[in-house]
Amino acid sequence: MADKNEFRNPDAILDIKDRPKILPWIGLSLQHLFTMFGATVLVPILVGLDPSIALFSSGVGTLLYILITKGTVPAYLGSSFAFITAIQSLMGSSGYPAVAQGIIYSGIVYLIVAFIIAKAGSDWIDEVLPPIVVGPVIMVIGLGLAQNAAENAMFNEGNYDAKYFLVALVTLAITIFFNMFLKGFLSLIPILLGIIGGYLFALIVGIVDLEAVKAAPWFQVPDFQFMFVDYNFHFSLAALISMAPIAFVTMTEHMGHLMVLSKTTKRDFFKSPGLKKTLFADGLSTIIAGFIGGPPTTSYGENIGVLAITKVHSVFVLGGAALLAILFSFVGKISSLIYSIPTPVIGGISFLLFGVIASSGLRILIDNQINFDKKRNLMITAAVLVIGIGGAYLKIGNFELSSMALATVIGIILNLLLPVKARSEE
Repeated sequence: MADKNEFRNPDAILDIKDRPKILPWIGLSLQHLFTMFGATVLVPILVGLDPSIALFSSGVGTLLYILITKGTVPAYLGSSFAFITAIQSLMGSSGYPAVAQGIIYSGIVYLIVAFIIAKAGSDWIDEVLPPIVVGPVIMVIGLGLAQNAAENAMFNEGNYDAKYFLVALVTLAITIFFNMFLKGFLSLIPILLGIIGGYLFALIVGIVDLEAVKAAPWFQVPDFQFMFVDYNFHFSLAALISMAPIAFVTMTEHMGHLMVLSKTTKRDFFKSPGLKKTLFADGLSTIIAGFIGGPPTTSYGENIGVLAITKVHSVFVLGGAALLAILFSFVGKISSLIYSIPTPVIGGISFLLFGVIASSGLRILIDNQINFDKKRNLMITAAVLVIGIGGAYLKIGNFELSSMALATVIGIILNLLLPVKARSEE
């Protein structure tokens, strides 16, 4: 249990430093593993990397993150989607060695920014990220992923499938039921139970393919690609130019997720452990992934959604999920079984997870009594929401500023430039 002298969130069932008993611990950690698994292995599949390495590097990266932040931030690091286009381009033109370099360069950018913040401080954060910016940005983080949830729920290889949507809705209904009506330990794992229930229903309606599970070996070593061992290093300017700038985009996502976590756990992670440590940990995780053949890593909104729904914020649970990810990366049948979870099951769960994140942003606006009769507040919120949720993005050459990152930048600029009152309000 946590030190009695430390702050404890009264709304949490298990707070950050609370350690659950072993059997509940395993169940809670599996819940986080199942939640992040699909997205984490999808990235390497899309870009031609080994999914088992992605699972392994996500586990190692999360444990490093927990260690560097001294167990104060309950976050899970999985594969980043922001780099997909750049990795695909580099893979086709220069091969994996260039991709690995690009991943490492992006991690180094994190370390440089973390060093600058350590020297210059982070007092500026409250100035550029007040509640009027933070609230809408958090809403964008959740609602910006709504389309992904809907597509997972409805589409079978690009075509609308009513059976898929039925599975998603049943999964959603099961999860809501478990969350509302169960007591005791079972009330802490509604996401895991929802996934299992949705999976069983998907089996009944015949959309689960178990052939890959049957064919998979029990023990399987990931096909690691170690720099200086499996291939020689040759400097790639293309890797530096195309991958390093994307780090600034994922840093924006990193800060957005840190905002949500701070709100959910009633802490201020920007002050303790501070951006210098969280960015350093995220960057080091990405560098290690590049050295062993994995994709870049980033914190996951899906797992933040689990924290918000279950009110189980224990960093031990996230660490347990990381250990299970490392273990399962070597167990072919278990990895294949988890990977066989149909997309509509994930879609049904995501309806809740992403919605809860968006609701956290709305709660920030309510708690801080943001007055929307003031034109300034209305203009900032309107611009952030529509740009972020609408999918607008800025692209210059190979550099692309995602809709979420662009919405955040626009929100910051408007907050700094707009006067407190419009002329018509004076």
